[in-house]
Amino acid sequence: MWSKGAKAVLRISAAACASTLALASCGSSVSVASSSGTTKVKGGVAYFAEAPGSPPNYIFPFINSSVFTNVNLYNFQILMYRNLYFFGNGAKASINYGESLAYPPVYSDNNTTVTIRLKGWKWSNGETVDARDLVFWMNLMKANKTVWADYTPTDFPDNVVSYKATGPLTFVMHLNKTYSADWFTYNELSQLVPIPLFWDKTSLSAPTPSATSTTAPDLTTAGAKAVYNFLNAQAQDLASYATNPLWKVVDGPWKLVGFTTVGRATFVPNKAYSGPIKPTLSEFVELPFNSESAEFNVLETGSITYGYLPISDLPQKARLASLGYNFAPWLLFGFDYMPLNFNNPTDGPIFRQLYFRQALQHLVDQQAWISSFLHGLGVPTYSPVPVVPANPFADQQSKANPYPYSVQAAATLLKDHGWRLSSTGPALCVKPGTAPDECGAGVALNQPLTINLQFLSGINSVSQEMQSLKSAGAKVGIDIALSEAPFNTVISNASACTSSSASCSWQMANWGGGWSYSPDYYPSGESLFTTGAGANFGSYNSQVANQLVVETQVDASNPQVALDSYQNYLVRQLPVIYQPETYYQLSEIKSNLKGATPQSPYQYLLPENWYFTK
Repeated sequence: MWSKGAKAVLRISAAACASTLALASCGSSVSVASSSGTTKVKGGVAYFAEAPGSPPNYIFPFINSSVFTNVNLYNFQILMYRNLYFFGNGAKASINYGESLAYPPVYSDNNTTVTIRLKGWKWSNGETVDARDLVFWMNLMKANKTVWADYTPTDFPDNVVSYKATGPLTFVMHLNKTYSADWFTYNELSQLVPIPLFWDKTSLSAPTPSATSTTAPDLTTAGAKAVYNFLNAQAQDLASYATNPLWKVVDGPWKLVGFTTVGRATFVPNKAYSGPIKPTLSEFVELPFNSESAEFNVLETGSITYGYLPISDLPQKARLASLGYNFAPWLLFGFDYMPLNFNNPTDGPIFRQLYFRQALQHLVDQQAWISSFLHGLGVPTYSPVPVVPANPFADQQSKANPYPYSVQAAATLLKDHGWRLSSTGPALCVKPGTAPDECGAGVALNQPLTINLQFLSGINSVSQEMQSLKSAGAKVGIDIALSEAPFNTVISNASACTSSSASCSWQMANWGGGWSYSPDYYPSGESLFTTGAGANFGSYNSQVANQLVVETQVDASNPQVALDSYQNYLVRQLPVIYQPETYYQLSEIKSNLKGATPQSPYQYLLPENWYFTK
């Protein structure tokens, strides 16, 4: 998933909070000064810097593609609402049953029946997190599956024939065929989120149905749609997040007590939390920033507990250490890319030509970008299967570059396919048609090679990379018009669409965070590249890719063979334009804050693990 309001009540910026005193006026006077002590302190306030221009903006766990971000899921919602299964053991990319709401699933009947037994944790209103809460989630998903951002046709929930609560804490699913237990657990059960029956309503004043009610709204398709529409509407009212009674019922370790429409979020411990790790801090605050420079200006005052060092300010690392910060680069299990809109009515036919995608990929100078713009803190990306962190999934083809930087190679590909290059303007298609030496289906005579590319604002390295791509494109007649926008704007604009839709005007996008594998933790790509998938933002359509994805899901004696075939195909076919994978952030953490490392490979923010020392 890509890692990435109304009138502002409070706007955190370098000007508004440029000192410890100013930060105190924004919410607390608790000191977070550095200490070399080892005595654990009960209480204290930790301030976490949100990524620039990327505030949380959606609270309801049933998330749609326009707000489908790691920030919403794993820096915000996870503090209050826990998925059925918890992923990440420290820095390891694996499932963690000890912190999960349920015991390991039991597969039977040739892996067509899945039995889940919950642990009986509590909601903050005293109700039990039980099997009926899972039925509620599944009813919403079945009725509103096309809204669910991670929906892939024929996969979850289509592959679930039936489900029911067979006891207060036992939930059983029957599947349509045999699946790999690992794949189904990591990529399908990972999507289950028990939600409280307190939400099973279509108005705030409606009564809460009982677990045995036969007339609860979610029990019919029409009712489940109405419930979703109500909850989604409530979730769009950001100003009410801290006061709306719906969002006060939580099963996670934290409760939201303050929220501004620009993204400042204040949490206090949920005293009813049943998990094994209870919060030690008395308060946790997330602070929004418009740019990385604004965040750095506050960071260097020592006022942020857990912030980040912009790559452009890397030479300041030693000075931050003298201020009591520990440097901790945070790497996620994912890959970075730029989607192309294959359905754009103007440039879509060009994007669908493999030779063009190859030419464009040849213009991404990954090694130079890493060296010049990322100060060496990045790794090249050639495939949707991550090479780092170390894992057993990536094969040799995912580690080798089939399209190294070459302006000449890009120019040759274009000229060999009917384009007349010019040094004074965009290349023009002079040989329309579908022959091997022609421009390709749907590309018109004299159609220019012009691309509008919107990218994340506020991060210097992203801007530098896009300027480099624009410059390289100009050398072969690809005219790239750049525009900047905040993270939430970029990802909202870069949505799957049809050529007849007015919203299908976007052509190419870069939200600066690519994709991390969550809530699909196995890198098989069904939510990314299969036809109609929820996160297939560019509407890539390949029947070969669809079949290769299906083969990664079946129970086989050697599933790595299927995964190799899938990744090797997409290395060559370029469903997206790959760019260097960077660290999610270069974290700077106060030395008296313990428990913040190791950082989750899935971007989970877990302040319940944190505590101060003196």
